[in-house]
Amino acid sequence: MSNAVVCIMEIMMRMTRLAVTGAVIMLLIMTMQVGAAPGTPEVVDSVDVSDVPASFPLGFSLLTHGKRQFVAFYDKDHHMVVAQRDIPGRSWQFRTLPEKVGYDSHNYVTLAADADGFLHLSGNMHVSPLVYFRSREPWDITTLERVPSMVGREEDRCTYPQFMRGPHSELIFHYRSGSSGKGNEIFNVYDPGTRRWRRLLDAPLTDGQGKMNAYMSGPTAGPDGFYHLVWVWRDTPHCSTNHDVSYARSRDLVHWEAADGQPLRLPITPETGGSVIVDPVPVKGGLINGATRVGFDSANHAVVTYQRYDAAGKTQAYAARFQDGHWFSKAVSRWDYRWEFSGKGSIIFQVGLGSARPVGPGRLGLWYSHVKYGVGILIFDEKTFAPLGMEPAKPDRPPALNRPQGSFPGLQVRWQNDTGKSDQPGVRYALRWETLPANRDHQPTGPVPPPSRLRVYAFKG
Repeated sequence: MSNAVVCIMEIMMRMTRLAVTGAVIMLLIMTMQVGAAPGTPEVVDSVDVSDVPASFPLGFSLLTHGKRQFVAFYDKDHHMVVAQRDIPGRSWQFRTLPEKVGYDSHNYVTLAADADGFLHLSGNMHVSPLVYFRSREPWDITTLERVPSMVGREEDRCTYPQFMRGPHSELIFHYRSGSSGKGNEIFNVYDPGTRRWRRLLDAPLTDGQGKMNAYMSGPTAGPDGFYHLVWVWRDTPHCSTNHDVSYARSRDLVHWEAADGQPLRLPITPETGGSVIVDPVPVKGGLINGATRVGFDSANHAVVTYQRYDAAGKTQAYAARFQDGHWFSKAVSRWDYRWEFSGKGSIIFQVGLGSARPVGPGRLGLWYSHVKYGVGILIFDEKTFAPLGMEPAKPDRPPALNRPQGSFPGLQVRWQNDTGKSDQPGVRYALRWETLPANRDHQPTGPVPPPSRLRVYAFKG
């Protein structure tokens, strides 16, 4: 994540304005196409949704299913709203829900659909009672209604809601129960036949035993048939107390094992030990939650990426892989910069990392965003992890769209990728809007920008 594209969840992976409609939209699209660099994705459409708060960043949700498209967001008055349209229609149907957000960037909103098309929505939670809505009819936002509980326990202090698909496409919901430095990760699974939730696991997946909590990335379905999970432990609400990069995997999300194949007894705790620990980074060792990822090399082996301080105290990108019975890790950057972070609340990321992936014979690439070194791809040797240099990142959208269009000082562009899939070959969708940077979840004390225009863009290429 860069300072221009910072979003608290992936996460997790960060004005003054006139409405642009009709012929003006087509002119804007044609202008971007003419000015786009070779290989840059083409904008094939854009549709305005609504005005949204620009004074602080907050995660929204975009879900496309065939010709149906849904957006869950907070409007300019901070009300939770769901919008629905039929592609290629340009008008939206709106449903305002009885939820209102303050200024907490943790309180994103997330939307999913089960196998029968019933919509599920959760959000506006930061150590708060469960907020959950479900539709009475398939694909119909007008029938969304509040469901007071899922299973009826450990639902009074919820944060970080996430919907995902299990190995048999079952709908799974997981969240943190508790608070920063003192919480457990809870997994539920949905039964579409009874329209009821139950615990997927008899115990929490992770449990800090009242002393800490796990900040997770994943579980991520890998090409090897496993779900891969990486996390860091944090002792207190202060982000400098992150420590111990950790890893586990599972084929069914129920039975978990360490990297060496040894079964793990749930919950996983700080005392689990063994090959669960990827790198024993100490407190104040430069490890930030929300920036630990899992990728894969050309042999489909998991490669964990994260950032920490090196021996000289500089912030570096690290890659780790389990091989020869132990975790091998190495710095894959040579940056001359130290990112010193501390405190509570949502912070602005000065360094962000993606997931490792093959970029050529014997080479792995890792996307990065850096306050000093810009945006690019770290290239390193697939076998030894020796750094090989940095290359420009291929743009995934026209560069002009990454520049704020509002005139208010400090505005940054936010993007949210589609969690669904269009039925148009080669077309992908994303949400775009603009806000000020994160403000430790506090209400702005100075002048604030007018609302930003939330817009859906369609890209091809």
